[in-house]
Amino acid sequence: MSGHSKWATIKRHKAAIDAKRGKIFSVISKELTIAARDGGGDPLFNPRLRMVMQKAKASNMPADNVDRAIKKGTGELPGVVYEELVYEGYGPGGVGIMVEVTTDNKNRSASEVRSTFTKCGGNLAGPGALAFNFQRKGQFIIDSEKTDEETLMDVAIEAGAEDILNEGDHFEVVCEITEFDSVSSALNEKNIEPDSSELAYIPNTLVTVTDPDVVKQVLRLTETLDDLEDVKAVWSNYDIDDALMQA
Repeated sequence: MSGHSKWATIKRHKAAIDAKRGKIFSVISKELTIAARDGGGDPLFNPRLRMVMQKAKASNMPADNVDRAIKKGTGELPGVVYEELVYEGYGPGGVGIMVEVTTDNKNRSASEVRSTFTKCGGNLAGPGALAFNFQRKGQFIIDSEKTDEETLMDVAIEAGAEDILNEGDHFEVVCEITEFDSVSSALNEKNIEPDSSELAYIPNTLVTVTDPDVVKQVLRLTETLDDLEDVKAVWSNYDIDDALMQA
């Protein structure tokens, strides 16, 4: 989704973060296990693991949980085998939606995602139906109270960021996936803590939604998808005014 909509979504989610902490820990735990499985359990030599460990720290995930998830990935502890999948679909108003899933049961996940699209006025599409409308990029969302534009540009551009957007109350830093770790480390060294840092699906074009009823339907769909146990992240190309997001 656009940085504008992403920022509003972050603020909405923060209001209910305690209620969703169990889901957040579950998502991070799966990410830790997969990162350790694919790249080893040492964060010094595994950029993806290092990124997820930073996310775990920011979410106040207990150290024992982090350690246990990593050991499941390295095989030191028994664990299930997870798959990473991406589902594509259309929501109300013609918005495009990408759903990232981490699951140990592909059939269950597919059924839940398809059912949610249907119940919330959307429809699941086939692989590749929307992917060409999105770019896979590193994305950092930073509250403007945490830094100023000049400082952020000096730090992020030097580290490999390709674009910095000033959205007034927040900044959006975008980089290639290969530069994500470099930008993340540079921000950390300067004590600039992002409100969100992840590998995102950033839309090439946006679909503006102004009808309040459609806005409610779109938000209901994306939030219901986000609440599913196997869903890691939900991305969309909608552009909704903050006032409508919070109505």
